Amino acid sequence: MNSLDAKSLLDLAARLALRGSGRVEPNPLVGAVVMKDGAIIGRGHHHRFGGLHAETQAIADCRARGHELRGSTVYVTLEPCNHFGKQPPCSKALIEARVARVVVARADPNPVSTGGAEALRRAGIEVEFTEASPLAIRISDPFIKRITTGLPWIIAKWAQTHDGRLVTRPDEPRWISNRFSRRRVHRLRGRVDAVITGVGTVLADDPRLTVRDVPSRRIPLRVVLDSNVRTPLESVLVRTVAEAPVIVCVGRDGASTRPGAVKALREAGVVVEVLDPQPGSGLHLPSLLTRLANIGVHTALLEAGPHLTGSFVQGRLADELVVYVGAVPASFAAPTYSGYKLVRSRILAGDLELRYWRDAPEAVTA
Repeated sequence: MNSLDAKSLLDLAARLALRGSGRVEPNPLVGAVVMKDGAIIGRGHHHRFGGLHAETQAIADCRARGHELRGSTVYVTLEPCNHFGKQPPCSKALIEARVARVVVARADPNPVSTGGAEALRRAGIEVEFTEASPLAIRISDPFIKRITTGLPWIIAKWAQTHDGRLVTRPDEPRWISNRFSRRRVHRLRGRVDAVITGVGTVLADDPRLTVRDVPSRRIPLRVVLDSNVRTPLESVLVRTVAEAPVIVCVGRDGASTRPGAVKALREAGVVVEVLDPQPGSGLHLPSLLTRLANIGVHTALLEAGPHLTGSFVQGRLADELVVYVGAVPASFAAPTYSGYKLVRSRILAGDLELRYWRDAPEAVTA
């Protein structure tokens, strides 16, 4: 491959990195591509938590193909780590491989592993940070958020008709989106740590919220926001608690006025968490995110009704929006959401999948 620029190579590295989604967390998604004399001679990505890092994989790929790394350029989505953890430092591996240059999409803010760029420069390796690839920058956002705020990455998902309705009437078909879109949702569930919904959705739809019909990389927690402890014991969620854990988050007032309901849920195997109320109504959502982070949730998918989804979006608590629009007419224009930027759209057998990112994040450079 010739005439590849930094954007193309970092885009490729990012696409490689995305193959590890749902397997590498809480580590970051990282991909690497090695170039020499105008050709790609190696590539790699972080496959699973605790496994070889992307740079080490790319170096091994080069050697397996019989290529000499001396004088090459490595394109990597995140600054090479500089510490001994489950794996040795990537900066050390690059120095020992005698690469000439490293091009990086984003600096690593983790105080444990930062300093890779400086270590490379001290060894005489040229290091360049670039914003050429928005995709390579974006894929590190969930990791960056966790490191800098301690909070999980929240993906809000919903399906709507082309005229903006999120909920169908009783006399309309149950599904707005088609089966291809629904398979995508199950794949997304299988890559997050938790699925969040509201008690209104539980009462109206009795959802299972498990991963079905696609390979699952994770078994997500199922989290119900239920201020007044209305989750039925006969709901599918409660009856399938052995398949995947269920957490019901209740308000302090609800817990005190309905202690019997709390006890019954706990006896059924449900974990009941008591949260502070939100001023006005509902639960305090920032407290929810903190509680989820404390139990090891790094990514969560919100599948809820318009009210709860709107609270997350309007409160800028959702980091990413995934919107499925069914039966899209030719004249359809993608909706806009304040504080979010459309970063990708694709057609799925007649449905339109739209992805938005909060605040159009910029690269962190050094």
